[in-house]
Amino acid sequence: MSLLNAENVVAGYTSADTILKGVSVHADGGEIVAILGPNGAGKSTLLKAIAGQLVAREGSIRLKDKPLTGLKPREVAKRGVAYVPQEANVFPNMSIHENLEIGGYLAPREIRGRISEIYGRFPMLAEKRKEAARTLSGGQRQVLAVAIALMVAPQLMLLDEPSAGLSPVATQELFETIRSIRDAGVAVVLVEQNALDALDLAERAYILTAGRNHIGGRASELAADKDVRRAFLGG
Repeated sequence: MSLLNAENVVAGYTSADTILKGVSVHADGGEIVAILGPNGAGKSTLLKAIAGQLVAREGSIRLKDKPLTGLKPREVAKRGVAYVPQEANVFPNMSIHENLEIGGYLAPREIRGRISEIYGRFPMLAEKRKEAARTLSGGQRQVLAVAIALMVAPQLMLLDEPSAGLSPVATQELFETIRSIRDAGVAVVLVEQNALDALDLAERAYILTAGRNHIGGRASELAADKDVRRAFLGG
């Protein structure tokens, strides 16, 4: 059984605005799954529905066969789901250390140990721990956002456009960080603007169009499919 099972999810931002029209996605532990598609396809909306930022009107969302549907974001996080939005994902005027402390709000007794683990994993954050998050480069800030998410000890991490605005070098460094998270057994579901890079990173992928599943499968197979490349990946 998959770690994440989202089945026939219908969701939107208002009762008259249905963005997702029955989307289904699955993710196994220790797997990277990419969610791709044109603008307006519902990719970010899907992540918000899984994270509890939006309530799914229909369908079901389950983590290890336990329902997430209808839970508030805090309760979803308690179940082991970490969500990293595209924007406003760090506190810019707070120090790196303070950002990590806030990330550990669900388990205050474990904050010190988890921060120690984060510093061991990301030496750059340890070196800059007293500096304000706003002083970080774009790539470093995304690493901090991921580190904040790791403070909840997630089973599943949701990343919305993590490479947006980053240089190619910073993107590849961030992707290596994401691979290391996958290798530690955490499932990662990410929305990515760089479709070919995302398919190179992921084991599996789903392509959405107009709020519905269009095609899904092994990432390598989708990347090699001429019709998929022509329609969604820039030729």
